[in-house]
Amino acid sequence: MRLICLLALSITVSLALDNGLARTPPMGWMSWTAFYCEMNCQKHPHACINEQLYMDMADRMAADGYLAVGYKGVHVDDCWMDRQRDAAGRLVSDPQRFPSGMKSLAKYMHDRGLTFGIYEDYGTKTCAGFPGSYGFLQMDAQSFADWDVDYLKLDGCNINLDLMPVGYPEMARALNATGRPIVYSCSWPAYLINQPQKVDYNVIGEYCNLWRNFDDINSSWKSIMSIISYYDHMQDKHIPTHGPGKWHDPDMLVIGNAGITPDMARAQMTIWCIWSAPLIMSNDLRNIAPVFRDILQNKAVIAVDQDPLGKMGRLVANTTDVGVYLKPMTPVDSATGETSFAIGILNRNPVNRNSVEFVLGRLGLSSPGGYRIDDLWTGQLVGVFRPTDSFQTVVNPTGANMFKATPVALANLKGLRFATFK
Repeated sequence: MRLICLLALSITVSLALDNGLARTPPMGWMSWTAFYCEMNCQKHPHACINEQLYMDMADRMAADGYLAVGYKGVHVDDCWMDRQRDAAGRLVSDPQRFPSGMKSLAKYMHDRGLTFGIYEDYGTKTCAGFPGSYGFLQMDAQSFADWDVDYLKLDGCNINLDLMPVGYPEMARALNATGRPIVYSCSWPAYLINQPQKVDYNVIGEYCNLWRNFDDINSSWKSIMSIISYYDHMQDKHIPTHGPGKWHDPDMLVIGNAGITPDMARAQMTIWCIWSAPLIMSNDLRNIAPVFRDILQNKAVIAVDQDPLGKMGRLVANTTDVGVYLKPMTPVDSATGETSFAIGILNRNPVNRNSVEFVLGRLGLSSPGGYRIDDLWTGQLVGVFRPTDSFQTVVNPTGANMFKATPVALANLKGLRFATFK
């Protein structure tokens, strides 16, 4: 009996995802929010879901600096398939819009040093009405592996919600069985938004590398703020279940799209990086303004997101207009265990600038030796501060400022001295 129990335990463990992937939050580009399901390529030749769109974005990512700073994946979303499976039951791409097929498209990405992501749905149909994976999970997983796919987004339309705890793990096992490493993005908890008692992130994290858990984003300040507000409210549940290999996904970066100002863009980028969230853009990289490209490619800000500790930052001070966020990160003092911190300061007010002042120690920055503080958006050194010092900054409406505080023992202080704002 004991042997049987041990064997059962071994099988259970091996059937979890445990693929060793996504040790830092995935970065890349995805089509949905920018292009949705536009399929009229005659009327909209540069904005329809076809292979050329993804090839264009791959070219821009490789040539315009995105790949160099970490944006590696190009992800196809819904509407890539033919309306019917083939005679053997396999998925096939739309022959007019993807005539080269998905394996060829994957090769196009790989030849440029990029990875290739694909979309499916656990239900009988995708959200846009194309063939879903219900009843075909093993077959579809093998197709993705045969096509050299690196990342799967599995949506959750058109399925009984009670089946999700069965189907999403089943796809994880099917992906494992192919032998190909495929990052697995689940929409499982997003469809249980009204049934929070059924969401167990510890279980979800056993099977998924990342997961959506709130509404789809759109290119508006209202949408960005609704996601931030939800994550603020849920942070005590999110933070303990977030880290290397398993990430909460607040949805795509809409930076560069109509309706998003540079301040809004810096706000989204700041908070997403404070959260260690996936950085998956959805925009048109062929005509993005330089100011937005610079925001997306800020290496110091990206380094906060990609920090190897993988900590999710916390809202530590809050007013109606202003939220202050704190994220532990490297470098870490090996002798004391003291971490560095990223600090994000968000101004929710759509009209007024806000002056923000706080004492470092009251927010948890308590290293006795003090901190070197750098402004990550301007690239400028702010100064060296003790835990008892006050820190001041002014934040634009619908904007965010971002700083890194490094313990003095770990910082380069050549020519610097302590300075306190009065």
